[in-house]
Amino acid sequence: MYVPSHFAADQDAVTELLSNHGAANLVTSTERGLLATLLPFVYDPEAGDHGALLGHVARNNEQWLLPALGESLVIIQRSDAYISPSWYPSKAEHGRVVPTWNYTTAHVYGRLVIHDDPAWVEDLVRRLTTLHEATSEQPWTVDHAPARFIAGQLRAIVGVELLITRVEAKRKLSQNRPDADIDGVIAGLRGKGELDSADDVERAQQDPVRRS
Repeated sequence: MYVPSHFAADQDAVTELLSNHGAANLVTSTERGLLATLLPFVYDPEAGDHGALLGHVARNNEQWLLPALGESLVIIQRSDAYISPSWYPSKAEHGRVVPTWNYTTAHVYGRLVIHDDPAWVEDLVRRLTTLHEATSEQPWTVDHAPARFIAGQLRAIVGVELLITRVEAKRKLSQNRPDADIDGVIAGLRGKGELDSADDVERAQQDPVRRS
């Protein structure tokens, strides 16, 4: 991944991104070529030497059956948004501005381990559910469904674990623009209702790289 220094994510930002993201693409190189599946993951910082991403695929998905050749990759992406140059005060000053795209992403590389084990998969499903039900007023749990039904659902999926070897992360959030332009970006995004992207730009103003 091409990461200019002003868009580099520090370790705290990487940990936060691994811990709090939506679904991500698992990409493996196999004898049949590249395969990819969009999956929700749970980050386990204690697994392996550098942590792990835990998820599951449908049993009928051939990706888990075909051995991964070399490293596997999980592509995480959070908020992304079109940035209009009309939001920059500098447009009126000199006009030397162009559109761009803001985004936060991480390429997480590692060794893929398959867990065709109902107990492992059940624990993973409970962790996923706890993570994503945390903000609900009445959080759903696995125990709310009949045990025999859950057992059948678990037999239909297989666990996957990416033991992380390295992470390349990038936060392209207008850090290279003057403060007035950044304020314009935040206002423009909020005006479009893209609140998550606006919040990310606002947080990026506190980056150590930008403050230095």
